[in-house]
Amino acid sequence: MDKTVPPGAAILLDFIRETEVGRSDRASYDVVYGHNQAKLPQPLTTMTYGEVVDAQKGWSKRFRSSAAGGYQFMRATLIDLAKQVTSISGKDVFTPDLQDRLAYKLLLRRGYAEFIVGKISLVEFAENLAKEWASFPVLAATKGSEREIRRGQSYYAGDGLNKALVKPEKVEAVLKEVLDAARRPHEPVEEPEARPVPLPKPRAKPVRKSGRFWTWLLTAGGTIVTGLKEMNLVSLDWRVQIAILVVIVVFAVYAITSMPAVRGALGLK
Repeated sequence: MDKTVPPGAAILLDFIRETEVGRSDRASYDVVYGHNQAKLPQPLTTMTYGEVVDAQKGWSKRFRSSAAGGYQFMRATLIDLAKQVTSISGKDVFTPDLQDRLAYKLLLRRGYAEFIVGKISLVEFAENLAKEWASFPVLAATKGSEREIRRGQSYYAGDGLNKALVKPEKVEAVLKEVLDAARRPHEPVEEPEARPVPLPKPRAKPVRKSGRFWTWLLTAGGTIVTGLKEMNLVSLDWRVQIAILVVIVVFAVYAITSMPAVRGALGLK
């Protein structure tokens, strides 16, 4: 079951799938009406949404119905859902999870949310389900699509094709279980948030390639030599100047390699 489907709805969808196709396992999602799935060139769950809808065109004549998948979606229903759920693309694969999400949309259409909060009765919700899934019985006498029907009959009784496949008492028991599960506190499952991708740390620039380092070094060295000359503290011939610059270079290299603050100031982190 798709993890975005709430617990109560998940119980009901499993029950619907088992009632409609006679099983609730993984293979149930590949069933077509009359269990004719072996006649298809490939399993339903490997076909795209668009491919399923296109293939259903000929199924009404070939299989007597276009019903497909674990929830026996009619072709008109899939076309209508694609208009309502704009995130669906014709290229989406008709997977079990996608079928679960689509079936949950049908539950909401038929009043699932209202049933959970008590706005409609169990009998009324069951009739809504019977209108969507012909294998479900109504729980009270009512006017069906073809004639007056009694408790336990399919809403479509009399059409020569459909009949109820489950007892009304079973439907009542499951709906009470659904109601209990839906009203229990649970953590909603949300789509996982995309985690920010950490940016790669910039590589440390070699000292010899740092323009800032050499600019700083030459400027500092020149300033010191000029200052000493101006103050006449030292008789600075070229050899003395070179010696001073060597000392400055050695000190600078030592500072850069041992002091993080100096490296940061020079952009060498």
